[in-house]
Amino acid sequence: MWGTLLERHRTIWERKPVLRAVYGSWYEKIRGVLKSGKTLEIGGGSGNLKEHLPGIIASDIVPLPWLDLVSDALALPVKDESMSNLVLFDVLHHLEDPFQFFDEALRVLRSEGRVVLMEPYVSPLSYPIYRFLHQEALDMRHEPFEIRKPSSNHSTSDANQALPTLIFFRHKRRFETRYPALKVIRRNRIGFFAYPLSGGFDHPSLLPLWALRPLFLIERLLGFLAPILAFRLFVILEKESA
Repeated sequence: MWGTLLERHRTIWERKPVLRAVYGSWYEKIRGVLKSGKTLEIGGGSGNLKEHLPGIIASDIVPLPWLDLVSDALALPVKDESMSNLVLFDVLHHLEDPFQFFDEALRVLRSEGRVVLMEPYVSPLSYPIYRFLHQEALDMRHEPFEIRKPSSNHSTSDANQALPTLIFFRHKRRFETRYPALKVIRRNRIGFFAYPLSGGFDHPSLLPLWALRPLFLIERLLGFLAPILAFRLFVILEKESA
């Protein structure tokens, strides 16, 4: 089922130039913050990031022709301190136990290695869209630090879009207390208009390609309104040097 969805996303990706342009702007942000060395993409999905960063190791939980590795984010099949970067694009909010992933990140990252995350951000503007027009769940009452027993029926399609906002904003101090060796060096709220108007992977685009550049400019000018307008959260964590 998951593999079928990823194949569908790859087809949509190829047919929607506006979507490729919006995501391409985010991929360039990711490229600009990576440390030199090996980069593992977790949840590589339809292989879009690898088009922009050919040297990365793209992984997901199912084998697909454009991926390099079958891997579970909670049990990475790589050696201790062997990676310079871990990149997760729309993955964290799908994990049943995100803190098991952060434990793994500390294990596999080299000193000063980075976790780079691009996730949904819940703002006053994005909330009704994510809550009522998106197929994934959104629960702002969720307690991310609560210890839970693994569920036998948890699926990769299960998600809580609120999770990144809860961890890195509402409960940021608790995260820092639990992971003092994973420093939050950036948490940018981005993606105001172009992303929702692109329709994403599930809806038709309402945005012509020619309008993207002026819209990106407007978003930059309105950056001070990010807490109200943002749909996306760009987070960089860095492992403390030994």
